[in-house]
Amino acid sequence: MNLRFCVIVTIFLNTVFTSSIIAAPIKSGDQHYNNVGFFDIHVCNWPNRPLFFMNLFSTPQFRQVQEIYIYSPENKLVSKMPLDKFRIIAKKGKPEKRVFINQVDINKDFSNGWYTAEIKMIDGSTHRAKDYVIIDEVAIVNEINPQDGAEAILIPKRLQWTPAQGAAYYQIFIRDLWNDGKLILKSKLLDKPYLDIPQGLLEADRWYSWVIHARDSREHVLLGDFNHGSLSAEYKFTTAP
Repeated sequence: MNLRFCVIVTIFLNTVFTSSIIAAPIKSGDQHYNNVGFFDIHVCNWPNRPLFFMNLFSTPQFRQVQEIYIYSPENKLVSKMPLDKFRIIAKKGKPEKRVFINQVDINKDFSNGWYTAEIKMIDGSTHRAKDYVIIDEVAIVNEINPQDGAEAILIPKRLQWTPAQGAAYYQIFIRDLWNDGKLILKSKLLDKPYLDIPQGLLEADRWYSWVIHARDSREHVLLGDFNHGSLSAEYKFTTAP
């Protein structure tokens, strides 16, 4: 166990017992959760832009949310999250959720540490959740097979890439560009730098694109779903008739 991790764990244990969270966490010891929902921040490395925070708060009580504020470890306002930007999560047998999302460019004033989401509800109650953020980056994958722009190739059985520095997991998204860019595959999290393509997914004489999302961790009690991730450029190829 490295020194940095030991320091973080110590900070975490101290904070758990001194936190002023109003609502008891749903998952014991995990401050990302409260009675309203789940809070997380990702440090994102995307093509052609500086590092930025992607802030997320998911909740099934979205109709009762009035305002969401995010504060830095120094208790400075990072962002007031807009409530008109969200993704809907609907799973059979579970209440519908909204994931409120916004992006904030990282500047020199941002530091490593516990970031706090303060969620104000219509009924006047306030709930808080926390995420430990380490400002670092996962490299963008740029060495791939098949190569970007490959034309009239045999239907590939595997997509593969050179491992990205700082990445432990990958997720692949494939789109059919002859079908209005329809998403035809969203992979599970992969712990190897390749994806074996399901038989019959790709067809001859077609045009496809794929992107690679790389991340450092998975469902971490300190870092949330993950801490930092990268998104590749859109890579394209066509298959032979």
